[in-house]
Amino acid sequence: MKKLFGVGVAFVFIVTFFGTAWAHFGMVIPSDSMVMMEDNRSIQLQLSFSHPFEGIGMEMKKPKRFGVAANGKREDLLGALEKAQVMDHAAWRANYRIERPGAYLFYLEPDPYWEPAEDVYIIHLTKTVVAAFGEDEGWDAELGLKTEIVPLSKPFGLYAGNVFQGIVKLDEKPVPYAEVEVEYYNADGKAEAPTEYLVTQTIKADENGVFTYAAPKPGWWGFAALNEADFTIPFEGQEKGVEIGAVIWVKFEKWIEK
Repeated sequence: MKKLFGVGVAFVFIVTFFGTAWAHFGMVIPSDSMVMMEDNRSIQLQLSFSHPFEGIGMEMKKPKRFGVAANGKREDLLGALEKAQVMDHAAWRANYRIERPGAYLFYLEPDPYWEPAEDVYIIHLTKTVVAAFGEDEGWDAELGLKTEIVPLSKPFGLYAGNVFQGIVKLDEKPVPYAEVEVEYYNADGKAEAPTEYLVTQTIKADENGVFTYAAPKPGWWGFAALNEADFTIPFEGQEKGVEIGAVIWVKFEKWIEK
């Protein structure tokens, strides 16, 4: 009994201590964030629900919605999804061919994810923007999602060290002093955090819902603003709360000199 108690205490300690560092992120990662005339016009998009810095994946059911908005039109891409594996867990991928110049806003609404450790459902409304052929009109368009991060800086064409700004919105209204979690997609596993506090960084928006962050390293960075939804979802006969997150993924580039 004492041994079991000790194991239980250790488990609680691990969950408590590491829980804030092991943040969940909806992920939509395209193979290219800026498609130029000489580039391959077909991009691949990787969809997952993961811990991006630690490289720990979670099972992702087929999304409820996946699409793209560009040049004043929306296209449903749900039928283009194929099963995939990301971080050794079920995920999805889709190929998309870009035909016209402009900004392409890819967005994802996942099936609610039940998180027993937190006793809540998690829904991360996730998006990313791909610019094509030298045009980028519409990069700051609002998609009208239940919650979303509307960029104030172009979410592409940024160097590492540049500032990215966005507005956190819920029901299309700014969220004052919203907390935003920031995490690096450690795709090759080479990045190492000196302490758990540096795995997921947390910043706060101002009174207008605007947040600012300068990425210290090239690569994909995720920004997740989490709020409590105004609805519940039943689980085993009980209504459970929902963590609803607005997530955007932004690519920062390396400075290159000849």
